[in-house]
Amino acid sequence: MDSTNLVMGNIDLNDADKEIISALQEGRNVPANLAEELGYSRQYIQNRLKRLREHGIVQNIGRGVYEIAEEPDNGSQ
Repeated sequence: MDSTNLVMGNIDLNDADKEIISALQEGRNVPANLAEELGYSRQYIQNRLKRLREHGIVQNIGRGVYEIAEEPDNGSQ
């Protein structure tokens, strides 16, 4: 299931972004778990999640739990 391509309109994704998206496609997760699973610092994962959230790719559903956004925000600018 390669839906990494589904989100990538105008933004550049680095390898960490793609790994985060892939992990979240398997289900909801929190930054600490993602950091451990993917081998990055928790702060770095939180920074990447913030960026992905700003682009409408992921959403925080509360208590620091993230999931893939239902409909990516492609920016109707």
